[in-house]
Amino acid sequence: MAILNILEFPDSRLRTIAKPVAVVDDKVRQLVDDMFETMYEAPGIGLAATQVNVHQRVVVMDLSEDRTEPLVFINPEFESLTQEMGQYQEGCLSVPDFYENVDRPQHVKIKALDRDGKPFEMIAEGLLAVCIQHECDHLNGKLFVDYLSSLKRDRIKKKLEKKHRQQA
Repeated sequence: MAILNILEFPDSRLRTIAKPVAVVDDKVRQLVDDMFETMYEAPGIGLAATQVNVHQRVVVMDLSEDRTEPLVFINPEFESLTQEMGQYQEGCLSVPDFYENVDRPQHVKIKALDRDGKPFEMIAEGLLAVCIQHECDHLNGKLFVDYLSSLKRDRIKKKLEKKHRQQA
């Protein structure tokens, strides 16, 4: 296993639309393992392959406190099951140290492949629903800051650019 480099906003590679995984093989399973190790180390609760500069439709998540409930979504698709929206304070490993409220549907149905390539479906609500939508956004080149006003988004961009310049 390996810790992968997480891209940070405003890196343009985060805007790449991920391609579907054709075959779930050992290479994809290795990516999944590396993504979990990277996510746990960060630490975070979700990670999309786009964030580690791999442009395949792969997401890993673990919402448990003790890292005992790993979830893998390969080629995930979701649909909203309600018009009811919920506002959650979202953060992102690619937008470090910034948290903002985002409105998202409260209940979604997810279809994906698991780590072994087997199809599954699940209904998600609350934090799980928010997280899967957030990570699927990454696969489509979208970030949670895109839901914010241009003023807030520009402020975050400038602060992160300054941080990157200071680290260079």
